[in-house]
Order: sequence, then C-alpha cells, then structure tokens
Amino acid sequence: MKVTYYGHACFAVEVGAKTLLFDPFIAGNQLAKAVDKRAVPASYILISHAHFDHLADAAEIARRTGATIISNYEITVWFGKQGLEKVHPLNHGGAHNFDFGRVKLVNAIHSSSLPDGTYGGNPGGFVVESAEGNFYYSGDTALTMDMKLIGESSRLKFAALPIGDNFTMGTDDAIKAADFVRCNHVLGLHFNTFAPIQVDTQAAVAQFKAAGKQLRLLQPGESCDF
Repeated sequence: MKVTYYGHACFAVEVGAKTLLFDPFIAGNQLAKAVDKRAVPASYILISHAHFDHLADAAEIARRTGATIISNYEITVWFGKQGLEKVHPLNHGGAHNFDFGRVKLVNAIHSSSLPDGTYGGNPGGFVVESAEGNFYYSGDTALTMDMKLIGESSRLKFAALPIGDNFTMGTDDAIKAADFVRCNHVLGLHFNTFAPIQVDTQAAVAQFKAAGKQLRLLQPGESCDF
C-alpha cells in the first residue's frame, strides 16, 4: 500500500486504481514548498475536520481532479455551497462502501470551525478497509479509549497519527494510541509545521522503536510502502 506525504496532516494512499487524499493543506505550508499542489492526484478527498490547515486546498484540488469529497455533513454542505457537487457526507459511527472499499467515520476529540467561522460539525477520523488492507487516520485528536474499538474490529496495516503535541496527541499518547488500535506501523503527522508543534524527530522515532513500533516520518513529497 503506497503512501505519499504532502506535509502537516496531508497524505495520500493508493488503493487499487484510486488515490485517497487526506486533509489537503499544501500551499500554505512553508515546509511543503517542494510540492506542487497542481500535480497532486486525487480520486477522493477525505477531510477529518474543518480547520483551515486540513482543507485549505481541497476545493481547488477537487475541481481540478473531479474527486469526491468525503467528510462530515456540515463540511460537505459547505463545499456544496461553493459549487462542488461530488460530495459524500458521513456521520460518526456511519460507514459507506465506495468503489475502492469501505470508509467509516470514527470519533476524534478536537475542535472544528470552518475558515469563515461557521460551524464545522464534529471532528472525526477514518477507518478505511479495502482488499489491499486496512488503515486508520485519527485526524487531529487527543488519545481516546474509543480507539480500542478500532483495534477490536479491524486489522490495520498502518495508522496515521498526530505526534506534534500542543493541539493534538504527542509522542507518548501516540504510542498508546498505536497500542489501542493494535498497530505497530505508524505514519507520523501534524508536527513541525508551526512553532507550537515542533518535535525532536529522532527522539520520537527512538521512543516508538523502544516500544516495539515503527514510526515513519516522511519529508513532503516522499513516499513509502506499508
């Protein structure tokens, strides 16, 4: 399963012939200058919550690629008002079968308001199940006991988790989250973009290794396989 990191919490996963793009925030990220958002592919765009650093480039990429936006009801309505008709709303605990596999919207503990100040619905994460394997993207979140339910119901190839602390889980809680979801392979997200979320990346990798887990920290534009 090929994963490409575009910086901050934005990454893409190739599932069969489809590209699932998560939380596109590229142009406004100073660490992602090497990434040309005009060349980023997407068949579907999955948005975890309404903050600008998770959806800033979504409309532009959706118009260029024809991708369907998958998110909570409030966010899909907001994009619909911008003329984007290819949207699919989900709500917490709900799942839907797409042509690449199944997506379930799961709980996250965070805040959520749209760039214009309107209500962005409740934040969430996604469990994606496909013939090529399953993975979990937590979105921006605190550690939550609900993650144990994911570990009980899905065998995951990898989990994409924030490690930057301050606004989300830090490294310690991300390791616990990996335990909860029963997954030892983690893609680290939401770190180093802004001053409050700077982390010692070597120390974070070492912490995961000491816990018997692998933390992948990619450079924007870099890919790996899980």
